[in-house]
Amino acid sequence: MIIQAFLRWVETAKASDRARAASALGRAYAASEMNTLDRHAAEMAMTFLLDDPSPKVRIALAGAVADCAAIPRAIVLSLAEDQPEAAFAVISRSPVLTDMDLVDLAARGTHETRAVIAARPHLSRPVAAAIAEIGGEEEVLILLENPAAEFSSRALKRLSDRLGHLPSVRNYLLDRPDLPVDARHTLVEKVSAALSGFSLVQMAIGERRVERITREACDTVAVGMAGSADASEVSALVEHLRVCGRLTPAFLMHALCSGRIDFFAAAICDLSGVSEKRVRSVLSNGRVHAVRALFEQAGLGRDVSQAFADALFLWRKDNHQSGSSIASMSATLLSRLRRRVSSEGPVGGLAEMVEKLSIAEQRQSAREYALLAAREAA
Repeated sequence: MIIQAFLRWVETAKASDRARAASALGRAYAASEMNTLDRHAAEMAMTFLLDDPSPKVRIALAGAVADCAAIPRAIVLSLAEDQPEAAFAVISRSPVLTDMDLVDLAARGTHETRAVIAARPHLSRPVAAAIAEIGGEEEVLILLENPAAEFSSRALKRLSDRLGHLPSVRNYLLDRPDLPVDARHTLVEKVSAALSGFSLVQMAIGERRVERITREACDTVAVGMAGSADASEVSALVEHLRVCGRLTPAFLMHALCSGRIDFFAAAICDLSGVSEKRVRSVLSNGRVHAVRALFEQAGLGRDVSQAFADALFLWRKDNHQSGSSIASMSATLLSRLRRRVSSEGPVGGLAEMVEKLSIAEQRQSAREYALLAAREAA
C-alpha cells in the first residue's frame, strides 16, 4: 500500500521531491528493511523511476543502490546505460555488474566510461585486459595506478606494444616488478627509438652513429635481461627477440661471450628446431663437428660456425676454472678470430663485436678497481 501511494504521489510531485524519495526508496531496499512483498513492490517502483523525465531522480536512485549486491540486474544495467552522472555511480561501484558486463561497457562506452571502470576496486584480469586493448593514455594510466587491478602477462605485453612509446605509460610499466622480460625489452626498444629520433642527438653525433650506438645499447640490455630472467621467461624472451630480428650472429656471440649459456641454448633450440635436451648435450659435451653442425642447423653460416665453436670451447674451459672473466675469454677469442680472418665479412664483424665487448669489460673492471681503491683510501 505504501508503494502504491508512492507511485500515485510521484505523478504530481516536484522533481527535487521525487529525487529525495527515490534515494530513500533505494536506501531502504539496500538496507533490507522490507518484507518479500514490499521488496517486490519496491523493485517495481524503482523500475518505474528509470523512466522519470528528470535526470535528478535517476541520479539519486543510482547513488542509493550503487553499493547494493541485491539490486536486480535489470535496474543496474539500465542505470549503467543512463547519462553519465547516473551511469558512473553504478559502473564505478556496483557489485552486480559482472566481468562480462564491464568488458561490454568498456567496449561500447566512452573514454570516461573506461576511466571509471579502470578505477573500480577489485578489477579482474579480463576487465583490465579489455581496457589495455582499447584504452587510451588517460584510461590506461588510471588502470596502472589502481592497486586493486590484476594484470595478466598478456595484458602487460599488450600495453607495452600499444602505448609503450608514451613516457607516462612506459614509466609505470617499467616500475612494475611483474612486467614480463620480453615486454620490458619492448619498452627498452621504444626508449631507444625515442632517443635516436631526437634531431639534436642526430645533429650532434650523426644519424648512422646514433643507430649503431642505440642498437649496441639495446643488445647489451637484452643480454643483461637474458642473464637475470627467470627460467620460465627465457623462452618467451628468445621468441620475442627472434620476432624482432634481434637474434643476429653478433648478438648470439655477445650472449655466449657474456656467459648467458642458458639463454644461448634456448636461442639455438628456437632457431634450429632441435630438442632442448639434445642442444644442451651438444653444447656441454659435443665434439667440434657436432657443435658446428648444430650451429649451422640454427642458421649460422659455415663461415661463422667455427668462430662460435671456438667461443663455446673457451666457455667450457673457463667454466671449469676459477678466476676466469668475460674480458679474458673475449681477448682469447679475439686473437683467434684475427688470426683466421681479415676484417672483412661476417667473421670480421664478429671480431669487431668481441673486441668491443672486451674493451667494455676492461673499462668496467677499471671502474670497479678505482672504486675499491677509493674506499680503501678513505
